[in-house]
This record gives sequence, C-alpha cells and structure tokens, in this order.
Amino acid sequence: MEILSYNQPDDWNLFLFGDDHIGAALRHDHGWEQLVDMMHSEYGGLTAKNNFGVHHGDCIEAILCDDKRFSFFETKEQSVLAQIYASIKALDPIKDKTLCILDGNHPAKLINFGEITKHICKELNVRYGTWSAKLIYKDIKDKVQFKHFATHGSGSISSVADDPERRKTNMRLSLKRKLKYAFGDTVLGSMGHTHKILISEPTKDLYIKDLGGKHKQGYTGAPTGDTGYIHPDYRWYVNTGAFLKLYGDKFSGYAERAGYPPIELGFCVARIRKGSIVAIDKVVLE
Repeated sequence: MEILSYNQPDDWNLFLFGDDHIGAALRHDHGWEQLVDMMHSEYGGLTAKNNFGVHHGDCIEAILCDDKRFSFFETKEQSVLAQIYASIKALDPIKDKTLCILDGNHPAKLINFGEITKHICKELNVRYGTWSAKLIYKDIKDKVQFKHFATHGSGSISSVADDPERRKTNMRLSLKRKLKYAFGDTVLGSMGHTHKILISEPTKDLYIKDLGGKHKQGYTGAPTGDTGYIHPDYRWYVNTGAFLKLYGDKFSGYAERAGYPPIELGFCVARIRKGSIVAIDKVVLE
C-alpha cells in the first residue's frame, strides 16, 4: 500500500470512481464521458479547478482467451496492449485531476505481463496507489483536513433480506465491516470491486452537554482535523460503483450468466467545505 499526502483548497469536490473495465464490450462509454464532463464542470457551487478524483481500480478488463469468462462478443479490445492504450486515452482528460489510481483484481491477474496499472500511472504521470492507499489531505498551510483510506477491495457485498430497505441497510453494514478496521484515524473509507454504489454516513446520535452552566444538546458525527482515533460509527464509508453494464444487446455477459441482479452504475462525489466532508452524493449514470 501507499501513504500519499496532498495539499488541497479549503473547498473542493472528491470524485470517487473506478471499475471502468476498458476493453469490455459492456463498458458504459457514455457514462465515462459523463464523469469526465462533470469533473471539468461546476459542481456543488465550485468551479472545475476544485474537482479532484481517486480511481479505485480495474482500469482494464484484462480477460484473455484462456479465461473461462472470455467471449468474443464481450471483448472490445482483445489485446492487453490495446486495452492499456485505450485506458491511457480515456484517463488522459482527467489525469491532472486524478490524485491516484489503484490496482484491481482484473489487471493484477495478468501480473506476468508486469504491473499494468503502475505502467498506466507512469504514462499519465499520476500517482500509483497500489491495491490500497491512505490519503492525507492538508490545506495550503499543511494542516490536516482529514484522512482517507481507499482500496480496490475484495469479496462481495450482498443481502438476501426480503425488504428492500433492510437489504440496503445490511449492505451498508457489510461495507462498514470491511473498512472500519483498516485505519482508525480516517474519516473516509472507500472501496470499489463490488460495482455497487453505497454510502454510509456518520451516525448522528443526540447527546446532552453543559455549556455555561446550562444543558445543551449536541450530535455525534465525523470530527475535523487530525484527531487520532475516530470511532467507526463516526466515519463515512463509500462503495464507488462501476461502469460495466449487466446486459448486452443480443449477447449475454458473464455477470448475466452468473445470475447477478441489476445494479446502479455510477460513482460518488464527496463535497468538502472548509476542510470537512459535508455530504457525499450518489451519481447514477444515464
């Protein structure tokens, strides 16, 4: 893993995205263009110069003809080199806004070809985060705003509960369990891999305190600055979505054949104001 530090403005937006699977015929190309356009546009009252992003891995599909998932119908660029070049081209418009790119299980499976994601990062002059990275965001005076643990992730996040709200709650809890022990001083934990878009906010529990000899109410939540250990209930957790469609036109992909349910494609955007996360938005692709 890597520990990376950045000096950021007081007010900025952090785009959390990944799993774009360049080379797959089912990749949502127009959805990727939507991400690029948004990163170069005003968002949340801030100009494009205040937009940054972290790529959570699986830049390329990396499924070769000896893989049981391989299908000529599902593969747009069958050559690994073609996928690498296509990934570099797709990421080039946002390379100056991308803080780091993580590895993923798809390119990592082709380690005999070398460190593919690291090579893509080198060509783009973007920092390589390995599989997981701890990102420390500071202001222009080098004071810590907050810390962020980002990982490609592993395993699955699912629920068999009948009630849809219970399913969503169960999946958010599963995401939290996966990330909460990674680093105890991070306000934000994010992962890719599952292709789901999930956002778990810090718990806002009411408590009573005294102020000037009088009882006042307060609410728990994410702290600001470099405060040391942060209780897991007071952190943000994000599953960053994906750009890979479930169904193809007149052909079936490996996700469809595996019986995976439909999921929302897209990404998330954290709105940071005065150095703190005030909200995280879900962006569903059109």
